[in-house]
Amino acid sequence: MITAYIALGSNLQNPEHQLRSAVTALAALPDSRLQQVSSVYRSAAVGPGAQPDYLNAVARLLTTLPPETLLDALQRQEQAQGRTRNIRWQARTLDLDILLYGSAIIETERLTIPHGALGRRNFVLYPLLQVCPANFVLPDGTDLDTLVRDCPVGDLEKTGLQLHDN
Repeated sequence: MITAYIALGSNLQNPEHQLRSAVTALAALPDSRLQQVSSVYRSAAVGPGAQPDYLNAVARLLTTLPPETLLDALQRQEQAQGRTRNIRWQARTLDLDILLYGSAIIETERLTIPHGALGRRNFVLYPLLQVCPANFVLPDGTDLDTLVRDCPVGDLEKTGLQLHDN
């Protein structure tokens, strides 16, 4: 099985409920086992116009699903939870992104792994650090601890919400 790390985010229609539903769906994926989910973090929206704050988390998933099949499953779940894709970085009910897929480096029209913005987003790095092994190194050789150290916490706030019994 491959270890995949999935970012979860929501800022519409009861974000806590949206994330809980997404975790339930991740746990039910075929040929996969949900291992751990980070704490939930609140962050300001990145995108156009005034938007509500996001709730974010990262899940660690063991899977035998190929990356594109996993992406298809995640996008089906986003759609099932009301996600629309009209404007880039618009407010959304659910955003599920594959951050890492084992040691794979993938660049296709549909999929970039490691996720292209991973190293610049505190709302991804801090929860990712929670669910990765100590001294974790990304596929390109970058140390996760270094990325976190170099990415300011800013307005990121750990909420105390837990989405999964780890």
